[in-house]
Amino acid sequence: MAIRGLWAATALAGALVLGGCASKGDERPQTASAKPKAPAPGRGKGYDHDPFPSTYRAYPGVPTLVTNVTIYDGEGGRIERGSVLFADGKVVGVGQGLTVPAGATVIDGTGKWVTPGIIDIHSHLGDYPSPGVQALSDGNEATDPVTADVWAEHSVWPQDPGFGRALANGGVTTLQILPGSANLFGGRSVVLKNVYARTMQGMKFPGAPYGLKMACGENPKRVYGSKGRKPATRMGNVAVDRQTWAKAADYKRKWDRYEDQGGDEPGRDIAMDTLRGVLSGEIRVQNHCYRADEMAIVMDMAREFGYKVTAFHHAVEAYKIGDLLKQNDTCAAVWADWYGFKMESYDGIGENLALLHKAGACVMIHSDDANGIQRLNQEVAKALAAGRRAGIEVSDAAAWRWLSLAPAKALGIDDRTGSLKPGKMADVVLWNGDPLSVYTRPEKVWVDGALLYDADDPKRRPVSDFELGQPGEGDVK
Repeated sequence: MAIRGLWAATALAGALVLGGCASKGDERPQTASAKPKAPAPGRGKGYDHDPFPSTYRAYPGVPTLVTNVTIYDGEGGRIERGSVLFADGKVVGVGQGLTVPAGATVIDGTGKWVTPGIIDIHSHLGDYPSPGVQALSDGNEATDPVTADVWAEHSVWPQDPGFGRALANGGVTTLQILPGSANLFGGRSVVLKNVYARTMQGMKFPGAPYGLKMACGENPKRVYGSKGRKPATRMGNVAVDRQTWAKAADYKRKWDRYEDQGGDEPGRDIAMDTLRGVLSGEIRVQNHCYRADEMAIVMDMAREFGYKVTAFHHAVEAYKIGDLLKQNDTCAAVWADWYGFKMESYDGIGENLALLHKAGACVMIHSDDANGIQRLNQEVAKALAAGRRAGIEVSDAAAWRWLSLAPAKALGIDDRTGSLKPGKMADVVLWNGDPLSVYTRPEKVWVDGALLYDADDPKRRPVSDFELGQPGEGDVK
């Protein structure tokens, strides 16, 4: 059987890469969250803040110059007839008249565009993989309104065909996997590089902070109210939230005192470990919320307990409170035009994203969908069009921030990816035309400078192990 696609063809390379990690003896790989300071003599010893560390290693690449292209640098800049040079996994230069290093691969991109790889801040790939059957449904631990003890990464199935589709069809190079929204505290999220790996840890973005998925509104009150349990109302949602944060603050005080002064070690609570991480600023709150009034309440609650909401997700009514979001340095991750499918999403408008941009708020597109993640560039085009019809002029180049740099900022990785700047990861997409056109698709996608998808090379089309032997062998059409 012919094996098509880089996902399958590089399985052996992936094994060698992962095997190489083991050869380093006791050396720990770069971790996926902040580590506690080593305790001073006589003080208490803290617990491991990162027991499931990243083992990600970039695939090998070659020095590459893509030239004669239109460039959106991800920070609002546009360069005509420009070039992008990357080597050793990093962007080396962006502009015109770049010197070609000896031995570099040169790609003439006349008539084409280059952008940073797309970053999706809200995905459930791997936790709700394809095929969508109950046996693979692992995104919602809907057994208690507070499940801060669960981690989305422990449900991620690396063989989900959706990862390859997102890369090849959508140019997505990084994504955050979140638990579902059945619970008030849904659990930890994880940031992944969109590469083939045998394990979740082999995909884990090195050094990316963890997130805490929270939810407000209809979902938690419906799930638990239907069971005759609290919360059954929005006021019940907030009551359980506040009681849980009060417990977390007490837990944090005990552990902070122990790590600073020693004494009897406090009892461990895995859920409280996560909430302590939020209160300490290590873990970012990613909050599912639709209505403007509820978002305002949540920001007040965050001030009460001393944490920060990094981003409201879906945020259908965010356009009503753009000034409050800006004031609180809280982002909004939104759809282009999904609204009206339940009461809390009723008051949505297509101009949401553009109005937030105009207000100076941090705003971005997101998918929340295994198909939508394959066309986030088109979703931005729709949001742009809606804004322009309302008289809000945003350039195409500025709008690319909604796809790369803004989500990178919200994930705490904007110093490493999200724009085409020297020294950043070479997460790069070559599009076969204007990337905001419905007719355009990725032609080549590099992750950390490694060519992982090439529309012109059948051997570099991602196919998961699960798809091997299936009818059609999982070809990306």
